[in-house]
Amino acid sequence: MAMAGNDAGRSPRGKRPLISITIPVLNESDNMDRLYQRLVAVGDKLADRCDIEIVFSDNCSEDDTWQKIEALSKRDDRVRGIRFAKGVGFQRSILANFLHTRGDAIMQLDADLQDPPEMLEAFMDRWEEGFDVVYGIRRSRPEPALLRGFRNVGYTVIGMISEHPIPRQAGDFRLIDRKVLNALVKFRTPNPYLRGMIAGLGFRQMGIEYDRDARVAGKSKFGVNRLLRLGLTAVFNHSSVPLRLATVVGLAAMAASVLGTIYYVVLRLVRPDLPPGLASIHILVLFGIGLQSVLLGIIGEYILRIYVMLRGDPVAIIDQSVNFSDDELKL
Repeated sequence: MAMAGNDAGRSPRGKRPLISITIPVLNESDNMDRLYQRLVAVGDKLADRCDIEIVFSDNCSEDDTWQKIEALSKRDDRVRGIRFAKGVGFQRSILANFLHTRGDAIMQLDADLQDPPEMLEAFMDRWEEGFDVVYGIRRSRPEPALLRGFRNVGYTVIGMISEHPIPRQAGDFRLIDRKVLNALVKFRTPNPYLRGMIAGLGFRQMGIEYDRDARVAGKSKFGVNRLLRLGLTAVFNHSSVPLRLATVVGLAAMAASVLGTIYYVVLRLVRPDLPPGLASIHILVLFGIGLQSVLLGIIGEYILRIYVMLRGDPVAIIDQSVNFSDDELKL
């Protein structure tokens, strides 16, 4: 897999900067033509300021998404694509795409066009001012109130326990400088949470508010289940609070047991005629077993991530590619 190139910054060579637009896709055939047309329009509008390349990563689509990428690559050599040998998930798909870019800056965009590609111009304005990370902040988004509330709760919890600030209402729609990518690829996290990793790197960062559009075609790949899994990845990757919480809860349970023991001893001394109660013992035993299971589960989540990291699995295995040389696809 191709690694990030040399730090080009803001193209100090005096040439127009190259902006890589990276787009992970999964069964987005209905959106491909519309997406390409808007990207071409953006490239034409900014032709005096930058060149663009469009890099797709296909996460094993079951429709003709890959065939459309191949067709676009034959018409336009700015279009490049990689197709994975198996599904690797959204975050790893983004990271693998990053690793195959050549630009002085990289803009991450979803294929569903809910995030407008036309914001590249505003992102570039801030990038040229010296900001290394420019991300979109969703001022509004067309989705059910229940799902929106679920997201807000998730953002609040992650923000409270994360070891570094993670912008709220900011997804993966962003532009990053090449030096940010060079720093990012030094991490070999098996289950990346990119918005947290990039926020934790430092550098100069700022957000731009925008209104998110509704999906025009296709179906969303992010239901509550996938959002929950992504949130857990964020928690376990960017916070040690659960481990510390396990210790605190364990100590609290021990203290409760001691107090309960004292209470029962005193009660037996005051009321020796009380019948012996096995119910309380059963409740305490079951509580203890359940508590230990929860704490072991938390510890197991961290151990699993250590194991997977030590195993050293590649971010993704490339099965097919278009407009890439063999050297660019090496690890």
